[in-house]
Amino acid sequence: MSTLAAPSDIAGTASALRRLYFVRFAFAIVWAGVMFTMASKLSPVAVVLLVLYPLFDVGAAVVDANASRSTRSPVLLYVNMAVSLVAAVSVGIAGASGIPAVLRVWGAWAIVAGLVQLIVAIPRRTMGGQWPMILSGGISVLAGGAFVASAGADEPTLAGAIGYAIPGAVFFLVSALRLGRAAKGR
Repeated sequence: MSTLAAPSDIAGTASALRRLYFVRFAFAIVWAGVMFTMASKLSPVAVVLLVLYPLFDVGAAVVDANASRSTRSPVLLYVNMAVSLVAAVSVGIAGASGIPAVLRVWGAWAIVAGLVQLIVAIPRRTMGGQWPMILSGGISVLAGGAFVASAGADEPTLAGAIGYAIPGAVFFLVSALRLGRAAKGR
C-alpha cells in the first residue's frame, strides 16, 4: 500500500484548506476589531471573546482534520483540538482572576498551538502555501512566551491578544492565496 497521496487528494486538501484559511482570516480580523474596543479591562464580554478564539481554533482543527485525512494523519490536529478546548475552558476560569492569569493561560496555549501548527505545516510545505503557516507557528511560540512575560507587567492589558490575532490573520490570508495553485491541481 502506497503512503503517497494522489494528486487529486492533494488538490482536494489544498482547496479545503484554502477555504478554511480565508474563514480564519476573516474571523481573526473581526475578532481583533471587536477585542480592540475592550483591551484595557477584563469585562465579561472580553472573557467571552477570549474563550471564543481558542474554541474557533477547535472548530478549525476539526475542519482541517477532515479535509486532510486522505493526505496526512490528523493525530496532531486532534492534539490541537484538545489543547485549544482546554485553553478555552482555562481562559474562562482565569477570567475570574484577572488579566495576568488570562495572559498566562493564553500564552501557554499560544506556545503549544504554535508548536502544533509548525509541526503540521512542515510536511505540508510540498503542497504549497505552508511557509506562512510555518512562520506563524514559530511566531506563535514566541508570542506565547511574550504573553506569559507580560502577565507580570505593572499594568498588563489584553492588547497583545489583538497583536497576536492580526498577524495570524495575515498569515492565513497569504497561505490561502498561495494555496490557489495547489487547489487547482497545479
